[in-house]
Amino acid sequence: MSHIMLPLRVLRRVSLVLLILNSGAVWMAQAAPVVLPGVGQGARHVIDVSHEPWRLLGRVQTELGARCTGFMVAPSVIMTAAHCLWRAEVANFIQPSSVHFMLGYDTGSWRATARAVRFVIASAYDPFHPLRTSQADRATVILDHPLVTTRELLPIVTAVPGDSAMLAGYQQDRKELAMGDLACHVIRVRGQLVDHDCAATRGVSGAPLLVQKDGKWGIAGIDVTAREGLGGTAVGFASESVSDETVRTK
Repeated sequence: MSHIMLPLRVLRRVSLVLLILNSGAVWMAQAAPVVLPGVGQGARHVIDVSHEPWRLLGRVQTELGARCTGFMVAPSVIMTAAHCLWRAEVANFIQPSSVHFMLGYDTGSWRATARAVRFVIASAYDPFHPLRTSQADRATVILDHPLVTTRELLPIVTAVPGDSAMLAGYQQDRKELAMGDLACHVIRVRGQLVDHDCAATRGVSGAPLLVQKDGKWGIAGIDVTAREGLGGTAVGFASESVSDETVRTK
């Protein structure tokens, strides 16, 4: 067998390349997988937003490019997380007229869309201290025209630990589809806060936490935070009236 003789400088270069490639392979093998907050090892599935109980779900989008999830609570009213409407760069809430809601959003299409004319932020919510005031991280958004009928709406219910739950929204890793965990549970209730083990991450803020009561699904809260591991926290519905809240108008 004949041998190919290479100059020493070429052999050194080949050895260096092999060393770099080998080091890269070792690094890739040892690198930990990226785990999104709130997801952990939980299972998420594509949601059909044209069927119950998800027909109330839609994407909240601003003209500045921010995206969250929202849901219908009245023919021309949606709810979402208050922090979705906050502009940190100018330390103020966004103008209502720049907020759009796309009902049943799915890969660039939707069943209906409307623009906000005003929104109501819970008076206890402080956007400068969002975690400290997360129990009030909710916004009621009034749209410029109705998108659903009252018979399409889901009831508001109260969550208790152990309730079967579901959570779906437009998450940061699958922004064009509604993704959800259909087999999770309420873990505990702390005043207005409802902790759950549903797999979801950023972008699902403002989504409805659904719980099952007597075999039927109802809305128990608005999802607002994701934990480092599996699950997150939703805000339950308070009894305070609109007159007790801060109204943001054009």
